[in-house]
Amino acid sequence: TTQPATDLGYLLRKNPANVHETKLPFGKAVVFYPEATDQRCEASLIIDVDPVALVRGRKVVKGQASLFDHYVTDRPYAASSFLSVALVRSLRDAMAGKSPDRPELAESVIPLEFVVAPLPARSDELITRLFAPLGFELEIQRDLLDPGFPDWGESPYVTLRLKTEAKLSDALTQLYVLIPALDGSKHYWVGDDEVDKLVAKGGEWLAGHPERDLIAKRYLRRQRYADDALAELDAQFGMASTEAAEEDTEVTEATMRLNDLRYEAVTDAVVKSGARTVCDMGCGEGKLLRRLLQEKSLSKITGVEVSPLELEKAERRLKIDRMSPTQASRIELLRGSVVYDDPRLKGHDALTLVEVIEHIDEERLTAVERVVFAEPQAPTVIVTTPNADYNALYEKLTAGAFRHSDHRFEWTREQFKTWTDGVAERNGYTVTIRGIGEEHSELGCSTQMAIFTREPSDD
Repeated sequence: TTQPATDLGYLLRKNPANVHETKLPFGKAVVFYPEATDQRCEASLIIDVDPVALVRGRKVVKGQASLFDHYVTDRPYAASSFLSVALVRSLRDAMAGKSPDRPELAESVIPLEFVVAPLPARSDELITRLFAPLGFELEIQRDLLDPGFPDWGESPYVTLRLKTEAKLSDALTQLYVLIPALDGSKHYWVGDDEVDKLVAKGGEWLAGHPERDLIAKRYLRRQRYADDALAELDAQFGMASTEAAEEDTEVTEATMRLNDLRYEAVTDAVVKSGARTVCDMGCGEGKLLRRLLQEKSLSKITGVEVSPLELEKAERRLKIDRMSPTQASRIELLRGSVVYDDPRLKGHDALTLVEVIEHIDEERLTAVERVVFAEPQAPTVIVTTPNADYNALYEKLTAGAFRHSDHRFEWTREQFKTWTDGVAERNGYTVTIRGIGEEHSELGCSTQMAIFTREPSDD
């Protein structure tokens, strides 16, 4: 809608007066303009997939899908990973930010709107997790599979509407990466060249995306290739690799989501406590710190970590050197330990320990109690730790094994309650325990969280 809106033709390098066709290995892509006025200009990319071309030359391999299965497919109708191929083939210059006739416009941030339909995506939540951190406003429309048969449930396809203000090249490359990450059955063989494509197209925006591990894994389909891509992103953009999922025996989308749920739950508890200042003890690479920075009600956020390397990673992850002076004044990183007295911890409204205590020998928890509860006397202390009862649901976890090789213990719900009740009684707190993650009727939630509260002291 940036006027004259027909300048979109210069950005796409496609004349609005013409129809533009590009041959593809599986059919063709057509670009045309349903509307082209000075006030509003719309370009449509339509993919015509030839299902015969998809299977031409294929041989039936024992144990794999038959040729019939390849013919009966949603590929000719759905906006799958084929769309990324069509984008790069038909809009190559636009994705590269090349516009010889309007170079200044190609570098400008402009209002843009994209509609992708029908997009195969069974989870609205996953769509939001991938697109929202990039600044997109989302509208997801999901209809019934068949209105005449409501019992069949909802369709696995959505109409996705995205609004943003960005450079067109940036938005197109984000679509190029994220649409295949949503596609449950990528259509072509994934190899080393796909790692290079992901790094080239993802670049810095992917390196800093909170779901970059998940995106790499879904885009590349194989953990080995995903690890290669993440290592290359680290090397090129100086971003630390994200912390491993606690359940390193089952690194899945579900466990990655559990990390997010922890950060959301802890942040929500901090905000609801009325805290203005918060200290995350054992902050690691700074994931929770980054989430806390989004809360305007928090005036001071401190991260404490014993490892200098982890503190360096946190500084890079948070991009403190690129923050405005006002934003940078809200965050402070300190080297320290949860088992040694530290006067710098005093004065905070809230202290958090997220998946920390299980990495400490049980006999040293008395020191943790002194440092965290007895000395600072913060009005709110929040502790999360794995629920050992829930371990029975992890198929790859043998009986008695811990979720992470560095865990010194993992407590059942009863053991955690015994410890939290004792800490609260000895230090003048009241405590509430909640679960984080999907709840099992008998085994509870994967993570257990204790919220300790007490009236602030007069001094």
